[in-house]
Amino acid sequence: MSKKVAVIIKDKERQYEGLRTSLGLLLEFHTVSMFVLDHEIEMTEAYHDNMLFIDEMEGFRYSNVPANVDKYEFKAQTLDEIAMRLDEYDMIIPY
Repeated sequence: MSKKVAVIIKDKERQYEGLRTSLGLLLEFHTVSMFVLDHEIEMTEAYHDNMLFIDEMEGFRYSNVPANVDKYEFKAQTLDEIAMRLDEYDMIIPY
């Protein structure tokens, strides 16, 4: 049964782990929203490639950091907007 999952990445040291979890859940046909909070992502070639897979698999990417929105095409969300949306999800996975 498909679930709606929020992956919240606040720990900069675990950003890649959160991205990979998001991809794995998408492969299992869950609806996934990845939220990167309070830090600009460290873009590497591997991170970029995997991030593009999220887009191709119709996952969602959000951030409260303007640099992520401007440089990496995340959708902008404030912390208040994210907090209000979390009720929509069946599972929330924090990193």
